[in-house]
Amino acid sequence: MSHNHEEVEEMTDDYDMGEAGDETGDEYHEREGRESDSDDDEFSHSNSKVTDTSSAQARKGKDIQGIPWERLSISREKYRQTRLEQYKNYENIPDSGEASEKECKATQKGGVYYEFWQNTRSVKSTILHFQLRNLVWATSKHDVYLMSHFSVLHWSALTGQPKELVNVQGHVAPREKHPGSLAEGFSQTQVSTLAVRDNLLVAGGFQGELICKHLDREGVSFCCRTTYDDNAITNAVEIYNSSSGAVHFIASNNDCGVRDYDMERFQLSKHFRFQWPVNHTSLSPDGKLLIIVGDDPEGMVIDANSGKVVHKLHSHLDYSFASAWHPNGLTFATGNQDKTCRVWDIRNLSKSTDVLRGNIGAIRSVRFTSDGQFMAMAEPADFVHVFDVQSGYNKCQELDFFGEISGVSFSPDTEALFVGVWDRTYGSLLQYRRVHNFAYHDSLF
Repeated sequence: MSHNHEEVEEMTDDYDMGEAGDETGDEYHEREGRESDSDDDEFSHSNSKVTDTSSAQARKGKDIQGIPWERLSISREKYRQTRLEQYKNYENIPDSGEASEKECKATQKGGVYYEFWQNTRSVKSTILHFQLRNLVWATSKHDVYLMSHFSVLHWSALTGQPKELVNVQGHVAPREKHPGSLAEGFSQTQVSTLAVRDNLLVAGGFQGELICKHLDREGVSFCCRTTYDDNAITNAVEIYNSSSGAVHFIASNNDCGVRDYDMERFQLSKHFRFQWPVNHTSLSPDGKLLIIVGDDPEGMVIDANSGKVVHKLHSHLDYSFASAWHPNGLTFATGNQDKTCRVWDIRNLSKSTDVLRGNIGAIRSVRFTSDGQFMAMAEPADFVHVFDVQSGYNKCQELDFFGEISGVSFSPDTEALFVGVWDRTYGSLLQYRRVHNFAYHDSLF
């Protein structure tokens, strides 16, 4: 991923919702772009006058984000068209081309698998680096964890209230003593990625920091630094349970390393090195294979125990930042800056089985539901596509809104889908609920 600060700053205007110009009036404000400001709209100073939007209000015609289009000099349809025309997709390999229309699947849109339920603006989901969008995690249909500037927050759908778990703006140090843990901790950590599963939360930082917190314990449990390399950004973290039941997590880093940590012993257990920065990894359901994608058009599948390359993945045209396994362990997906998500079958990796294309930009996040029925594909802004996997990815639902996407997450029971939206005025957390077709059950009576 990009680590040149000037290059990152140049992207600011490309991701500004105010790009449409003065037509949007004062409702839209310029954002800082790639870095959050600690003094702007902090979590603790949320605007109490800002109201949420419910599904009932949306059914009556209210904009799900609360944008007062009727007071603006531009319609939603016109602004959408402007965004489609002007949004600039970031590429690390200029002029690398795009997948042909013939190669991309002609997906039937219009599905309704998840319906809008609520938009809460009491929390602002923020992004630190424009290429890293794994900052929203749901552990149940009521519990979501996200970054809001320097605060790691828990938001409850039951109470509608956020709770700060860790504030990384100041000094953070572990309360527990473990071998390899940095007792002195860290100060002013810039969190680049986040992962939460069961009772463990892991935040990764710009300088290789790893901050681990057990949600059922007070304070931080463990702190360490993956590397002191200048190019040390933690790009992604994945938490999993080993075959023995021990809790582990895998950290993907810009120093070209992938590290596996055993959280039972609080120790580094594996360290694999590659030829290019690793932006994302995904462990297969059986724990035997690991998808590796990063700053190279080619990805790879490796043996999770030895690190040996099993097969290289050809066809993407730029750098990849997302990957996910289907629960069946036979297929997986990769998301790339070439605006496509490719689906692969482990039984034949000579080419991808499906090529799914976005509307405006890179595919920054990919998630499957735990039952394998749906896959969410998130672009950098405005669109999340939910595919019906059982239809062979031929049918999909398109979630359409405005703002940068900080992350997407299905609840483990598949009943909820959360989308973090980053915008200075309309930053929020969108919540969707699964639609169930009970026609079959009704026919039994």
